[in-house]
Amino acid sequence: MQLIHIFSIAPFAPLLASILVGLFGNKFSKVFSYGLTTASVGLAFFVAIYTLYITSHGFSGEFTLYQWLSTGSYTFEIGFMIDNLTALMMVVVTFVSLMVHIYTIGYMRDDPGFSRFFSYISLFTFAMLMLVMSNNFLQLFFGWEGVGLVSYLLIGFWYQKPTAIHANLKAFLVNRVGDIGLLLGVALILFWFGSLDYQTVFGRAAALESQEIFLVGDFSVSLFSLICILLFIGAMGKSAQIPLHVWLPDSMEGPTPISALIHAATMVTAGIFMVARLSPLFELSETALSFITIIGATTAILMGIMGVIQNDIKRVIAFSTLSQLGYMTVALGVSAYSVAIFHLMTHAFFKALLFLAAGSVIIGMHHDQDIRHMGNIKKYMPITWITFLLGSLALIGTPFFSGFYSKEIIIETTKYSQIFGSDYAYWMLVFGVFFTALYSTRLYLMVFHGTEKWKTLKLKNTHHGLSSSQIPFESSRVVTIPLILLAIPSVIIGYVSIQTLLIGDFFSTSITINQAIHTNFSVIQDHFNNPFKMGLHGFLTLPFFLMLLGILVAWLINAKYININIESKVTRYAREILQHGYGFDHLNEKYLAKWLRYFGSFLWLKIDINLIDRYLVNGPAYFINRMAYKLKNFQTGYIYHYAFIMIIGLFLLMTFFIKL
Repeated sequence: MQLIHIFSIAPFAPLLASILVGLFGNKFSKVFSYGLTTASVGLAFFVAIYTLYITSHGFSGEFTLYQWLSTGSYTFEIGFMIDNLTALMMVVVTFVSLMVHIYTIGYMRDDPGFSRFFSYISLFTFAMLMLVMSNNFLQLFFGWEGVGLVSYLLIGFWYQKPTAIHANLKAFLVNRVGDIGLLLGVALILFWFGSLDYQTVFGRAAALESQEIFLVGDFSVSLFSLICILLFIGAMGKSAQIPLHVWLPDSMEGPTPISALIHAATMVTAGIFMVARLSPLFELSETALSFITIIGATTAILMGIMGVIQNDIKRVIAFSTLSQLGYMTVALGVSAYSVAIFHLMTHAFFKALLFLAAGSVIIGMHHDQDIRHMGNIKKYMPITWITFLLGSLALIGTPFFSGFYSKEIIIETTKYSQIFGSDYAYWMLVFGVFFTALYSTRLYLMVFHGTEKWKTLKLKNTHHGLSSSQIPFESSRVVTIPLILLAIPSVIIGYVSIQTLLIGDFFSTSITINQAIHTNFSVIQDHFNNPFKMGLHGFLTLPFFLMLLGILVAWLINAKYININIESKVTRYAREILQHGYGFDHLNEKYLAKWLRYFGSFLWLKIDINLIDRYLVNGPAYFINRMAYKLKNFQTGYIYHYAFIMIIGLFLLMTFFIKL
């Protein structure tokens, strides 16, 4: 079997399974639906492992599946770019997807849309793999829109809920705003480079490095600054960066498995992957990199603060995702692309673990998601408790856990960066460590420790004590096994892979860095000894002490040693700002959306109906009709009338057209 056929198995096996389950899933037992889709994703995972194995031993290459379109001098193809970056992303996507498929068997077993859900998540896996395996912008855009479409379907999976419909529409519209930027960037690339093939564009980039584009009058901007900022706007929508972040917290209306699959581990990291893949272009624009750095740092700190006040267990983790995406974005901005991918990988494992563990808690709590109604759950759910604890320790950056290595490297590379905005980004990331520890510890303590608040609430509604059906319970093995399997890389993957992925030359053929300008990451590489010594040194750093401070503050507040005056003006004002998400939703819904609706109505009523329909479309027909109505008066049927008209016509002909 040729290599291209082996690589093709990864995306097309889940696609075939999705089609079969979507068409015939309801006609067979549930085993058909989950068995076929899970087996297909498992097969894709083994192909991904094989791909990572051969690329780590020096293999790389491009393969063309078929030519999609040829017009003029343009040729559009579908194919794969296989290198270390592609292989690593394939492993992350397929492993997390496989865990979610297994987990879903237990989580969704009583849902009437069981087969439909498996068809959707398998289709998502196909679209995401097509995105990360693409070797051209056309296929990238196809995968990009594919994951957006499936995200829309999954967020609104429970379409009977008005909140779910509102959330999926919001996600769809906000992502379309970002996609406009992506599409414009791709259009500029096609115009200036004459191709959408990655290698062709990268090869011609140096020749256009000094190219300027005049926007208004004499005002010009760098071609690459414009292209890269437009492409990053697309990444801002998909990877939920301020101000295009507003869709992700609301997307928690979907079932918990898709929160792990789409909004923690894979889809939201598509923007991070895209910028890393296009590093040869972004390295040619300092302006774009500074823009990326500032946006990422702002997202990291503001979304981390938002997580502190959330009471829905899934929304706390959702805002954590937003904050961690900010860390990855900063790494991209300071040209530490490999570090961003490294954090993408570690984050995928521990964030998927946290979401799935949260889903297990929701099952055990009889679908109550309010952490204020929980407490001492570890007594009843020991596996969920220990796996959630491990995921939380990785998230807050505890030394020797996976999240520590990736976050620490991001903070250090930002510290040594000379790019504009890096100083601001460094301090935002450092302070973000405190808030990450604060909301993570608060969540953990309120759910798994303290008094059993759920018992008090239930006893108020009964006089006969609690029945066994009202007591929290541990989830079934089909739910807990994925938690255990995700907990393992959440703990060790950073320790065992940092030497290979970051200190070695793993990404040397996939990622381009202008070493003459961006030396910050090379400084970190020069000072790195080994992961063990790095872990020991982590106990002496400023982020570690801020992490301890966040844990301490959360514990003191939870234990009532610190009483916050919720009636004070400052507290009320701060909570008002945070509860309204800094006003982004208010701005979007009350002003931007309102005026866009007015503008749309104006275009519809005044331009479309009154101008286009009335004059341009119906106008000629109306004119001909009226002319015909007038001309029919000349058709009297009398011969002498026709003779008179002929004489007048002959006279006019001889007068104006015949020269004697």
